[in-house]
Formats: sequence, C-alpha cells, structure tokens
Amino acid sequence: MIKKILLLAFVMLNISFYVNAQKPIYLDEETFKEKVFDYEKNKEWKFEGDKPVIVDFYADWCGPCRMVAPTLKKLAKEYERKLIIYKVNTDENPNVKRAFGINGIPAFLFIPKTGTPQMATGALPKKTFVKIINEVLKVR
Repeated sequence: MIKKILLLAFVMLNISFYVNAQKPIYLDEETFKEKVFDYEKNKEWKFEGDKPVIVDFYADWCGPCRMVAPTLKKLAKEYERKLIIYKVNTDENPNVKRAFGINGIPAFLFIPKTGTPQMATGALPKKTFVKIINEVLKVR
C-alpha cells in the first residue's frame, strides 16, 4: 500500500512538473510595457525585466510563425529559469508593432539582461536561436 502511495505521489509530482514547465508567455500592449519596455514613457531603452528575454512578434495566420512556435516552446523548457520567451500578436497589438518598426513576421527581439537588444526576422532554426541565446543573451 505504501509503495502504491509513493508511486502515485511520484507520478503526480512529475505530471505537475511537466504541466508547470515554462512555456512562452503571451503579452498584450500593457503587459509588454510593464515587463519589457514602456515605449510611451521612455525614449531611451530601459529594460523592465530581470532575466534575458526573447520576444516573438507573430500572427496566428502566419505560416513561418507557426513553424517556429514548437522551437520556442522547446527553448522555453530548455532554458527555464535562465530566460523568458514572450509572444506578442502583432494583429492584436499594433502599437507595439509600430513602436519597434516591425514590417515582417516572425520577428524576434533578443534582450540581454544588460546592454542593447537586437532584432532578427524570419523563421530561424533552433541552432541560430541557441547561438543568439549564448552570444547575445549570454545564457548558457
């Protein structure tokens, strides 16, 4: 009986860990300004976060955006507690899109904890994301 209880507890713990594993976090305009950058209040770059960030600017209808989504989910799990991946729907948040001059999607904003952010566009492969995470975001 005790073995069954311990096994059940172990299974439940693993399920809880899997369900709670970090996933990309969806932001709207207001939460973007709170967690990343308040482009209305600040004219100079002032990162609001405390961990490196990747912001994925996407739209639901965008094929390349859908292609890269599973890669971002994997990266969120692999780099859990080391960086945060945010997603911003450009159709629903046109002010954020305009503030960053985004003309094509997917577009990615790579934000190191300190320093200057960098942009990239297109459906990047995982090895490119890993290289940027290591070199630009300084996360290993």
